[in-house]
Amino acid sequence: MQIGVPKEIKSDEYRVGLTPESVQSLTLAGHTVWIETQAGQGVLRTDQDYIHSGAQVVSKTEVFKQAELIIKVKEPQPSEYKLFTPKHILFTYLHLAAEPELTQALIQSKCTAIGYETVQLADSSLPLLKPMSEIAGRLAMQIGAELLTKPKGGMGKLIGGLSDTPPAKVTIIGSGIVGQHALASAIGLSADVTLLDTNQDKLNLMSEKYKHNLKCVISNLENLQKSVLDSDIIIGAVLIPGAKAPKLIPLDWLEQMKSKAVLVDVAIDQGGCFSSSKATTHKIPYFIQADVIHSCIANLPGAVPLSASYALNKATLKYIEAIANHGLSKAIEYLPELKLGINLANGDICHPSIRRY
Repeated sequence: MQIGVPKEIKSDEYRVGLTPESVQSLTLAGHTVWIETQAGQGVLRTDQDYIHSGAQVVSKTEVFKQAELIIKVKEPQPSEYKLFTPKHILFTYLHLAAEPELTQALIQSKCTAIGYETVQLADSSLPLLKPMSEIAGRLAMQIGAELLTKPKGGMGKLIGGLSDTPPAKVTIIGSGIVGQHALASAIGLSADVTLLDTNQDKLNLMSEKYKHNLKCVISNLENLQKSVLDSDIIIGAVLIPGAKAPKLIPLDWLEQMKSKAVLVDVAIDQGGCFSSSKATTHKIPYFIQADVIHSCIANLPGAVPLSASYALNKATLKYIEAIANHGLSKAIEYLPELKLGINLANGDICHPSIRRY
């Protein structure tokens, strides 16, 4: 199969769809990989590294002209919409529920669009979202801690406290992969942590794991408001696969929150889980509204592209190989979780969560 890897052009995105090692695996299996020049720059890999791995290094236009299977990391940007045609299978993070313009552009192109984030195993787990969720959770806590500091406009509180001063209070909403890794970081930093979720079984597991270092609370309106208004950092880590995130913190709560409290919305790529959320970037990572600091970076793992690209490739390569070796229909027979990954095909919306929007 002809496989293409464009350079990522989303703001502050440094990851790459295929590492040289993955390219070598594919070329040794008889596939041709077309990679855009300098696509690996963000992971410290040169065009020569890719050539040594068997890739053809070409322009973006040539990548799309030659390739059938397009491997990316983030969703296509407006300048790329016109490059997609019915022959293309796009395999990347899409988050289409929060991207109506992109959805329409891909529908019009009649390409097949597979979202990493909706590939779903029989146990409901999301194997291609997991590695980036782990990274996003860790980074969300780091960002929250940094934004508490005075030079960043914060209240000037040390997250772990000191022997005679209390630690910062952190609320994490959602106990999925993002929430669990934010939680691990927060506890590692000696914060005073509260975890909210609607799933009591998940809360019980976390409570058993962290014992007295964690307060677990069932998520309802009363408990959520009480915890949010009492916290220095709030991390939104909720996920409904393929769907827009629910808005959990209404605008009128902001006026009641602590001055210079920090909101970190990891769900921003699905529309955000706070009513006041607006997408930010790594270059401009936060804004202040109603005296509350908001950080809503849609591509958090893009800040650590070396770690993130290799973690992503470890998860995606077997699916890429299956599609390349057997075609999409046969690949779904071998790896049925791919079926829910198909968001769009031949101008139609295939995923039920996206169809609602």
